[in-house]
Formats: sequence, C-alpha cells, structure tokens
Amino acid sequence: MRSVENALGILIPDNARIIRNLIEGIQYVQDHVIHFYHLHALDWVDVTSALKADPAKTAQLAQSISDWPNSSPDYFRTIKEKLDAFVRSGQLGPFANGYWGHPAYRLPPEANLMAVAHYLEALDWQRDVIRAHAILGGKNPHPQTYLVGGMATPVDPNSEVALNADKLALLKRLFTKALQFVQQVYIPDLLAVASFYKDEWASIGEGLGNFLAYGDYPDRAGNFFLPSGVILNRDLSQVHPMDHQKVAEYVTHSWFQYAEGDQTSKHPWNGETVPNYTGPKPPYEYLNTDEKYSWIKAPRYDDQPMEVGPLARMLVAYASGHKRVKELVDGVLKQLGAGPEALFSTLGRTAARGVETLVVAEQLNAWVDELAENMARGDLQVHNGEKWDPATWPKEAQGWGWHEAPRGALGHWVHIVDGKIANYQCVVPSTWNASPRDAKGRPGAYEAALVGTPVADPERPVEILRTIHSFDPCMACAVHVLDPHGREVTRILLNDWTCP
Repeated sequence: MRSVENALGILIPDNARIIRNLIEGIQYVQDHVIHFYHLHALDWVDVTSALKADPAKTAQLAQSISDWPNSSPDYFRTIKEKLDAFVRSGQLGPFANGYWGHPAYRLPPEANLMAVAHYLEALDWQRDVIRAHAILGGKNPHPQTYLVGGMATPVDPNSEVALNADKLALLKRLFTKALQFVQQVYIPDLLAVASFYKDEWASIGEGLGNFLAYGDYPDRAGNFFLPSGVILNRDLSQVHPMDHQKVAEYVTHSWFQYAEGDQTSKHPWNGETVPNYTGPKPPYEYLNTDEKYSWIKAPRYDDQPMEVGPLARMLVAYASGHKRVKELVDGVLKQLGAGPEALFSTLGRTAARGVETLVVAEQLNAWVDELAENMARGDLQVHNGEKWDPATWPKEAQGWGWHEAPRGALGHWVHIVDGKIANYQCVVPSTWNASPRDAKGRPGAYEAALVGTPVADPERPVEILRTIHSFDPCMACAVHVLDPHGREVTRILLNDWTCP
C-alpha cells in the first residue's frame, strides 16, 4: 500500500494511520511473545530437566521475579504432572525435536519448569489477544482490510458492524491483557533465562555491527514512534539518516542473474528477479559456496551489509534518544550487570526483542484513545479515494513503501507505467539477514553472526540455533545441514507461519 501511495502522492486519513499502527503494534506483541516461548526459548530451556524440579521451589523462584498469579506450588505441580504424562506417553508433541540433555543447557530444573509452564500459558494468551486482528483486520495472519488510500475497517459510533465505542473498549481490554503478560511473564522470564547465560552468550553472535531501521508507527505529524536510521561499526554516538535510494541488491552468490552481469548491484526500482539455478544436482554431492549457493539475494545499504530487526530498531531508538527505550535498555543492562557491549550479541538480540515488545505494548491503548478522540469529533474517514481512478494517474510513476515488520525492515518498490505495474520488487527482513555473500565477498548477518560460535555436538547444534533463532528467521519450510559430501547432518525446522 505505502509504495503505491508514495508513487501516486496519496495521503491516508488519520484514522487509517491509527488503525494501521494498532494492527502492526499488536502483531509485534503477539509475534515476539510467540517467538520467545515457542520458537526460541527451547534453545535455552531443557524440557526434560523440568521433570526433576521441585514445584515448591519453582513457586518460590516465580514469586521472586514477578507477581503473576499463576505461581503457586499446586500450579507448578500440575504442570509437572502434565509434562510427565507427555513424556511417558511417548507423544511429546511440540517438545519432540529438542536436544534435551545437551551440555550447553544452563538452567536449573525449577527455572526450566517455570519456562515450560509459561510456554503453555502463552499458547492460550496469544489466541485471545490476537482477536484484535479479527476486529481491525478481519483475520490473522495476513489482515484483509488494508487498501491503497487507507483502510476498509469502518469507523462509526452508531453502527454495530463498525468500530464503535464497545469495540474500542474491547480492544483496550485485549491490549491491557497483552501488556500484563509482557510485564509479568515475558520480561521476568527473559531476564531470568539471560542471567544464567550472560557470561557466555553476551559475547557470542554479534555479526556485522551495522544496523538499519526504516522507522514506523507514524504520528499525525509524520514522525515515527520508532525512529529510522543507520548505525555503522557499533558506533552508537551517531545515527545516520536512512535513504532508501542507497539500497541495492547483489546476485553474485544467488541463484539469479542480471542482464548486466552478476558482479553489479541494482536498486530495487531497477531490480530483476530472473532465476538462474546453477547448484548441485541429485545426489547433491557438493554445494560450492565460492559460486552461487542461495535463493536469497544480497541486499546492501550504501554498499554495506546490514542487520535488521528488533535489535536494529532498539539500537537506533536508543542512540536517537528515545526516552522509554533508553530507560528499559539501561535497566536491563543494570539488572544483568552487563555493559552496552552486551547488546551486540545473540543475547542482546533476544533481549532487544523483549524491550521492543514492552515499549509497543505500552503504547497500544494510547493509539486507541487517539481513535476515540477522532470519533468524538465526528471524524470517521478511513479512506482517501481522491486518486482511486487510474485515469487520473500520471503516465509513469515510481514509489517506495516501508514497513518495520516484526522481523525487521521491509521495503517495497513499485514502477507504474500506463496504470499498470511494470516492475515490483521487495526486500524483506530475512533477505537482509540471511543474505549470501556479495560481489566483494562480504557475508550477510546470519553468516557473520555464526563465525566463532562454539559447537559442542555438531549433530545437535543447539548453539547454532540460538544465534539463528535470535533473528527470528522466516525461511521456506526448513534448512538442511549437509557435510561437504552431501550427507545430511541434521534438519532444522524454522519459523514460516507468520511472514509479515
């Protein structure tokens, strides 16, 4: 939407801006919590160790870090019995593929039992709070109410089917429930887990040291709640302004080709997506990484590789002087007894996601109040149809649209000729982070972050998972790890169920 709106000079109504902020905001909160508990926490939590936990001691631990009501010995005893039944049945469900008993796990049994309990609670919690997407966007994932020029979500205090006072009140209840879980469960768990791993994992998994954020959540004046900017070489003393025209993509090591040759880079407005698979054929004896080895292009900003995502956003916000982000980041570092250098790590990336979740969760009800104020003034407009007729469009137009998806900077570039899309390119978060090397041999964020990672057992590479999962990868189905002779070493399932 934003790319076409930018190309055609369409300004969306204020209510549409607020509704977009709300949809995106609750997506952040739900997505980040689900990522932590269901896609990343088990890299740090040994489920089978929880069977050795004392429920009374687990309750003491939980009550020492939070006033969350589900913290009694009886509650944790029930969770332990449920987990024991899973194990004895042999039907481990979501716990079937873990590397249980791995020597890299550090949590005591009681912390493991607490985390498993909250893993299960988060399943019910997210199912409830994401109802906000049904109200605002029609469904989840992939809301259906976005339109060029605004939103299709009606706002009318006198209509039962539109956003009215009752639905705004329901949204506030859902957002309050979301915030309570983040404050009382997610953040305390994150800090508890981090305290057992900080000595090692606060110095592993940094990667590039370059960070990019497009910025998002605009206010009425067009200023971003989460600011845009670029940080280079770990230097938090300077945030460089972001210019989308400095984005370009290489295909040197990607299974694509450019007409001008694969040593050049192209801005997305001039981008090509022409497959050129040159990889190994069955039986896949060898993948030559000195040549093409990925179906992902290599985006670069001002010819530099970048990391995008929660860590990039929080670092840009921190260095830009965002008051609440600075308070929370400094508080987390103080509680963990760590210095700012700990931010540049696997653990820092995981902590940044938690900080961002809390910052956005705290803001949701303020946006609902903005919408209520507009309704009270009689402002019910959600769509600008002024340039809806293609006959009014210029013969040729180019536009770019940005979005800070939960996983990071998402850009769309469109070229419109005679009312039709002549070229459309998008550079998504995992393209930035998972990119292969470029024409100058520089790796992307994943590859750079894995350099120097200690691996105790190559057949159970939980250390690799910790760093890769800290980015929250969105890849196609799975990644297969092969040895140089094409033999599969292990198969690692990645997150592919919410791809904003």
